[in-house]
Amino acid sequence: MANWTESWITERLGLRFPIIQAPMAGSSSNELAVAVSRAGGMGSMGVALQSAEATRADCETVRAGTNGAYNVNFFVHKDAEIDASKGDAFRAQLAPYYEELGLGEVPAAEVSSLPFNEDHLAVVLDQKPPVVSFHFGMPRDELFAAVKDAGIFTISSATNVREAQELERRGIDAIIAQGFEAGGHRGTFAEPYEDGWVGTMALVPQIVDAVSVPVIAAGGIMDGRGIAAALVLGADAVQLGTAFLNCPESAVPDVHREALKNARDDQTRLTHAFSGRPARGIENRYIRETKGGEDNFPDFPILNTLTGPMRKASAEAGTGDFMSLWAGQGVTMTRELPAADLLEKLVAETDAVLRRLM
Repeated sequence: MANWTESWITERLGLRFPIIQAPMAGSSSNELAVAVSRAGGMGSMGVALQSAEATRADCETVRAGTNGAYNVNFFVHKDAEIDASKGDAFRAQLAPYYEELGLGEVPAAEVSSLPFNEDHLAVVLDQKPPVVSFHFGMPRDELFAAVKDAGIFTISSATNVREAQELERRGIDAIIAQGFEAGGHRGTFAEPYEDGWVGTMALVPQIVDAVSVPVIAAGGIMDGRGIAAALVLGADAVQLGTAFLNCPESAVPDVHREALKNARDDQTRLTHAFSGRPARGIENRYIRETKGGEDNFPDFPILNTLTGPMRKASAEAGTGDFMSLWAGQGVTMTRELPAADLLEKLVAETDAVLRRLM
């Protein structure tokens, strides 16, 4: 591997390094995206849970802060169906937590965030970010065609070979092979979700062999050793999320940072209990006490709406008991470094590993 920093993706997007900061809706920030892009990687903005106008403002901020490529990430979940009985039952289940945190009534079960739609598309076509990525599959055909026709590079996540082949068939430009180790929401869209529980080391080469588009490895990659391994397995680039959470530019609250620093290697869990979709985070009281109740959870993003005030109040109270402490299985390897310094260290570590192997 003569020059690992040169790949199809780095050439296409003008990156110095094939390292992407994961979007991490709610945990990333404009400052983090700008810092990574200015340092030669690709920063990402997780805009899935905000309005189209907020996304427009964020795009303008990031574009003003860097000449480098950046990625705007949207969720493309199925439209949720409100099941009144499930909603009422879960509101009753949440009520004691709301009372403990000094909150009022649990909010009504409603859809508070929408999948990628015409309003989001209008912002994308106006702002023309270099990259648009999707999580939970692909948008409607006509929306995706409009993004492609605008010349915007597109990425989506796959958690097994079947999903990767479907993304390629739909015309995606690059595929994130998201291993089971990854923190935050699983990109799974081909049910059952358990079909996407494949580790990164096994997943990456299988997807590389199954598709002709570039593959981006993600899940449990925390340092140069992980980056080198992913590249040797055939990945064109890597995406890191948990590794960037302890950077000062990230948006995670102090209690989340403390949880990252104190976590054990065996402490992360997959849970549906915060949003209604499987996501990996550091185990806390809420995850333990809701375990096994998945069949009664409202759909995503309705459940996310119901737990939102609880999660916010928990952070403000300085307790991680009721927060979504998203993190991957490599959580003990996080480092408290500015994003640019972390990127520089990742590059140096990868250089050292690959030189040793040659």
